[in-house]
Amino acid sequence: MSINVVVVGARGYTGSEILPILYLHPQCKISAVGSGSAAGQPLTDHVNGLEGLDLNFSDIRADNLADFPADAYILALPNGQAGAYVASIDAHYPDAAIIDLSADYRFDDTWNYGQPERFASRLAGARRIANPGCYATGAQLALLPIKEKLVSMPAVFGVSGYSGAGKTPSRKNDPVALKDNLMPYSLADHVHEREVSHQLGRDIRFMPHVAPFFRGITLTIAAELDSAQTPEGLRALYQQTYEPHALIEVQAEAPEVAEVRGKHGVIIGGFTVSKKDPRRIAVVSVLDNLLKGAATQAVQNLNLAFELPVATGLDDPDFRSLVEADD
Repeated sequence: MSINVVVVGARGYTGSEILPILYLHPQCKISAVGSGSAAGQPLTDHVNGLEGLDLNFSDIRADNLADFPADAYILALPNGQAGAYVASIDAHYPDAAIIDLSADYRFDDTWNYGQPERFASRLAGARRIANPGCYATGAQLALLPIKEKLVSMPAVFGVSGYSGAGKTPSRKNDPVALKDNLMPYSLADHVHEREVSHQLGRDIRFMPHVAPFFRGITLTIAAELDSAQTPEGLRALYQQTYEPHALIEVQAEAPEVAEVRGKHGVIIGGFTVSKKDPRRIAVVSVLDNLLKGAATQAVQNLNLAFELPVATGLDDPDFRSLVEADD
């Protein structure tokens, strides 16, 4: 099987991460890559890990998308911009798979929510997939094993590297403003708070912050459960839940962002139980926001859409991410 893939919006951080994975993927062929600002320029001038790929950026717009046929379209566009492209694909190539990395379709029940560890059976053969948010991925995976035990609203304290704010200049991605700083933002009703609450069927409180490092997310979850717990028991529960999933690692120690930088998976650990009230627990989840929080998960979803093993293309030793550019 050869899957022809068009990537739209590939000059952003996420698009630049997904291209090297697709290039090394044994079943994928990158047939076109969209960027208005870099149209006509070689991909290799802008993206690491594409050596040997003779392909230039194209100016792919919703009104000319019919000129770029594909089996699958990956939309790495800012929130609010996917709709016109989806309409064009629906009109011209309705059987193609679409994987949208924005928040535009995460609350649309006519689309499949693309979290492979939870919904692999639904995603098999799917043609409209909404990729989860980065914070939302880590928070859901950390809460899923204890979801049915929750007796009150869990609190999620999140810290992201500034790549999560994208390339459009703002205080949240300004290294000068972030130097020696930790910046809180959107402390109520953040889109990922709504996303996690919607997908888990349980309301959460989410408090995001941005830090001076470039990439990675750490989430500390505090929750009250319906019975007394032990750190060992919690760890066993999480290990049992995620034993089938190669990209989810469970450990006793609290994981740190440096452990997942440039890697495809999630680490969950730091299981802590209050001595005063052993129903009160804490757990830590870390992931790379550009990979498992976006590009890696998109490739997992692409694999499932074409009924390939979910980890296809994610174990190539030649994969090189933007970590190199950050070093």
